[in-house]
Amino acid sequence: MIERMGERVVAACDGASKGNPGPAGWAWVVADASETPVRWEAGPLGRATNNIAELTALERLLASTDPGVPLEVRMDSQYAMKAVTTWLPGWKRNGWKTSAGKPVANRELVVRIDELLTGRSVDFRYVPAHQVDGDRLNDFADRAASRAAVVQEPAGSDLGSPEPPPAPDAPAAARAPRKKAGATRGGGRSGGAARTIKAKFPGRCLCGRGYAAGESIAKNDQGWGHPECRTAAAG
Repeated sequence: MIERMGERVVAACDGASKGNPGPAGWAWVVADASETPVRWEAGPLGRATNNIAELTALERLLASTDPGVPLEVRMDSQYAMKAVTTWLPGWKRNGWKTSAGKPVANRELVVRIDELLTGRSVDFRYVPAHQVDGDRLNDFADRAASRAAVVQEPAGSDLGSPEPPPAPDAPAAARAPRKKAGATRGGGRSGGAARTIKAKFPGRCLCGRGYAAGESIAKNDQGWGHPECRTAAAG
């Protein structure tokens, strides 16, 4: 159990699967009063789906926190959140069957989470994933889960592990070169792409490829992404 930290514990949890199903991992992180990560844990799941990873992350967080202290859980998984806040009561009434009469997927995890939620105050908060200036705790849990999925090894503050690094979604060689845009600054197609910033968090461009923290990105009509993709969209 983690120690009591004031009147409420603020935490985040996340799961990752590289292939869905594929190598998977889970992670949770707890913050102090200033929402700075102070304690975290991550672990491997072997080959599993993203939904299993997300539910496992929530189960491990609930099992590792004091049930007597109100908890705020930040998540980017609509499935995991709705499973335990919206769909769960109906599943139980229907004998653990969905509205379509099919067995509830990942029932063992859902039942365990239901047990851990009984009698405690938990406030679930959805936060979008991979956003520039996004939720700091969600980003931390996302990186930790992604790292656990890749290396298939446990990590955490109790193990003395360093803060999890960004996990690029695509090899560096797959990223389009950015020299041309800088070299033609002021020219018709590159004028908009010249206004870039450094990403504070990893994310995903509208083209489907990811970008890492510290990489140059530009804004377009659908969010943030690679400068060259903004150029292509504007052209």
